[in-house]
Amino acid sequence: MKPKAKKISPVQPKAKISNSSFFSKHALPGREQRAVSDRLKSFSPSLVALFSQIAATLITLVLVAPVLASFEVEIPLVADALIQGGLAAFLGSRLGLASWWLPINILFSPALVSTLSFGVSPSWFLAAFILLFLVYWSVFRSQVPLYLSSRKAWAAVAGLLPSKTGVRFLDLGAGLGGMLSYLDAQYPDGNFSGMEIAPLPFVLGWARKKATRGNYSLLWGDFWPHSLADQDVVYAYLSPVPMARLWRKVCEEMASGSRFISNTFPVPGVEPESVVELDDFHHSRLYVYRIPARQEMDAAS
Repeated sequence: MKPKAKKISPVQPKAKISNSSFFSKHALPGREQRAVSDRLKSFSPSLVALFSQIAATLITLVLVAPVLASFEVEIPLVADALIQGGLAAFLGSRLGLASWWLPINILFSPALVSTLSFGVSPSWFLAAFILLFLVYWSVFRSQVPLYLSSRKAWAAVAGLLPSKTGVRFLDLGAGLGGMLSYLDAQYPDGNFSGMEIAPLPFVLGWARKKATRGNYSLLWGDFWPHSLADQDVVYAYLSPVPMARLWRKVCEEMASGSRFISNTFPVPGVEPESVVELDDFHHSRLYVYRIPARQEMDAAS
């Protein structure tokens, strides 16, 4: 008898695992990626920019530098900084930073490297940091930088005050107190007050008040918890970011018929009662709003 031939099953080739399938398997799902991106976009732009710089630095050190070293490529430190800056700009744009952050992210590290090459004492950097911190310490949270109203803005606001004895006026973000000092001199019987959250501008404004013996009040702190109920006019020179929220606050707290004046930044979606063109350095505008009655607000909503 002939021995039965054994069936030999064909050898199955090993499945090739491509890099793309490996990374797609281990990468975050699209929904989770979008969730992480949306979470980062909810932070203030300053924190997003800081995250972009840190992430770009890690990518440059962990990935870019070893690749260049493997090819024995040596580039100047400034070139390394430009690569890091380009990565930071790319990450920042992907995370929703405005276009004007692009040159800041690109040039931050090269500028730092170039400055260090001049042999500047570290104490100067510390002094500059402390100075900027005292002026802009709340910008990362409020997204409101320091803006100073021009003298022409002072005069224009004075002309918008109601002609009544004891008019009550509040400057949100009073800066150095220039507006308050001017109005106090023009209307000695008025009640003028202002609030400033940045320490250094507040101290300088307080010193100005003492030097001029002003009859106005200047308070240090955040104006959001402060009630606006007893004010005839509220003035603000802030930024586009808080305007919608601030409009809701003034409508809820101020009496109908009183006025809210915003320098440069209009309330989105709300028609002002009037717009005053200022022939100052920035060609600013004053947007003047009348606080509507409760019935009007209910009808609008």
